[in-house]
Amino acid sequence: MRCRFFCDKLRPMKSSIHPQYFDATVKCACGNTWKTGSTIPEINVEICDKCHPFYTGKEKLVDTRGRVEKFKKRAGKSEEAIKAKKAKKPRTKKA
Repeated sequence: MRCRFFCDKLRPMKSSIHPQYFDATVKCACGNTWKTGSTIPEINVEICDKCHPFYTGKEKLVDTRGRVEKFKKRAGKSEEAIKAKKAKKPRTKKA
């Protein structure tokens, strides 16, 4: 009786089930292009690392419900509360 693992190693790969592999060109809406490997010959994207706000340093907070201002307001109140606290009296040693 032969081992089934040994027999699997002797079988060749199936040739008709694998997709065709292309050197794909990726095109961004900003005009940036680069090459990559894919099963699709051409890929179109809306945003890339050259035009994404996070990577370019032009990140803007889009706040429609006032959450950022609400957070800043709460943070300001907590800082004021910390400053407003009176210093505790130092402990004196009992003799």
